[in-house]
Amino acid sequence: MTRNSMTTAIASLRGSSARSTQRRKRVLIVNCYFDDDSRQPQPRPRKLPKPMGIVYLAGAFARQSCEVRVYCEVYSGPLEDPGLLGWPDMLVLTGLTTAFDRMLHLTAYARTLNEKVIVVAGGPSIRALPRYSKLFFNYACCGDVEELHQVIAAAFGQSYVAEEMFPRFDLAYWIGRVGEIESSRNCNFRCSFCTLTGEGRSYQKYSLEAIRRHILAMGWHQFLFFIDNNFYGSDRNFFLERIELLREFWQAGHFDHWGALVTNDFFLRDENLKLARESGCTTLFSGVESFDIAWLRKMNKLQNTHSPQVDMIRKCLDAGIVFLYGMIIDVTTRSVADLRNELEFIIGKSEITLPLYLSLPVPYPGTPFFGECLAHDLFLPRIALRDLDSTTLVLQPFDSFGQVCQFLDDIHSMRGFRRRIGRQSLGFAKQYRHVLTPEQMIIALSSSALLSFSSTVTAHSVWSALLRSLPRRTYIGTTEALDATYTPAFPVASRFADYFKPTMLTDENGRLTEELAEDLLESCADADAASSLVSVTVDTAVKLTANQPAG
Repeated sequence: MTRNSMTTAIASLRGSSARSTQRRKRVLIVNCYFDDDSRQPQPRPRKLPKPMGIVYLAGAFARQSCEVRVYCEVYSGPLEDPGLLGWPDMLVLTGLTTAFDRMLHLTAYARTLNEKVIVVAGGPSIRALPRYSKLFFNYACCGDVEELHQVIAAAFGQSYVAEEMFPRFDLAYWIGRVGEIESSRNCNFRCSFCTLTGEGRSYQKYSLEAIRRHILAMGWHQFLFFIDNNFYGSDRNFFLERIELLREFWQAGHFDHWGALVTNDFFLRDENLKLARESGCTTLFSGVESFDIAWLRKMNKLQNTHSPQVDMIRKCLDAGIVFLYGMIIDVTTRSVADLRNELEFIIGKSEITLPLYLSLPVPYPGTPFFGECLAHDLFLPRIALRDLDSTTLVLQPFDSFGQVCQFLDDIHSMRGFRRRIGRQSLGFAKQYRHVLTPEQMIIALSSSALLSFSSTVTAHSVWSALLRSLPRRTYIGTTEALDATYTPAFPVASRFADYFKPTMLTDENGRLTEELAEDLLESCADADAASSLVSVTVDTAVKLTANQPAG
């Protein structure tokens, strides 16, 4: 060995020794969640699909220099363990738009227990409120999960960044028989109510090799479900390549069957159903949203208007693939009588599956629908971000509040529809008993249980859910009681008391609060006209400054 090579080897050994004695950075990644059914703190282990963003985020950290833990509030319930909340050097938070306040709660807990903790937040609410978010979090990320690489490098140094961002499926403790994975991101359509439209991100594809490696890393699962926003996408060759890959894995026994989320244009080509079924596909989810063509056109969901919805669902079922979907019950533009008629029409069709859920229209910040609602002064007073959960009314209804609230209370458990749902399920089972497998039949008929007993079916314990006494809901954001999680689970520092107050979208008059206005008006097409709908308060700037994180 030459002198130079010996010197290099010694330096390398010294570097390795230094790294081995350096304490690994501790990272906690949390998917934040408010229960959108009972609005009470409880785990939903049977709720599907599970959020997988934290698994992909975990892959940004170098394994040799970071100890990473993940926590899913959907599966495990609210995180209130001081031991875990005080543990990390960095707390990474993500979640849906409604989860913004949960991010504040966890931030208050973590900073009370460890004032040096670095808090990173991302997701739809942060992208919708980029300026406001910076007042609370050390890093407010508005990009994709890969942005976390830059945050880690800035906070810890480049040696803590993973060379390759490979999802940490090994940390996903909630994964059982169903494995969830993505092969693409975003969508090629622009529905006016969708957060993806508001964010304006283009359809993105993973490489075929990356998808192959991810499937292998997940190990065997009975059911592999693709959580892509749109598995079909805008690139047919990419779709065909994935179908062939899945056929290969399915025939090799890596999973028993698979499913995915697709847009309605997938069903325009009969060949797609044949290819999917021959590669092991047994279940597809697609957003039907409504059987009313006029409403679909109004919401720019034009991909759903090319063929009758009933024919599309029946065609999918006849091909041996279960068709799952959700419905939007738009009480803001349609009468209760009209919506009841639509539900009766669906429940009267034994040749189609029932919807998995019924959702109210949600004006997510940044979407065209949000701008339209703002311009027409449709928001109710005292609406919080937390109320944008699809089960709470936040807009002026078409009919009276009394009629609408009674209707929402009825459909929450399908009161008045259950007997007909039972008859529909029996007719469905009889019609497709020779087409669907027993397992598929269970999946297809699960919609009737979810419609009528969602809170019970998805709970940790069916019996405890049945025996649990829950407060009566009003279904109106203005009058709904706050979740119990808005009361701190343990004492927090006084400077974080405001973190447990709801982030208000509108004020007493139904106008945008000034705190959020700068972010929200920027996304509206006519910001000047909408600015008249903003509430201005003198002490807003003082409050915001007081909320800024230290350091």
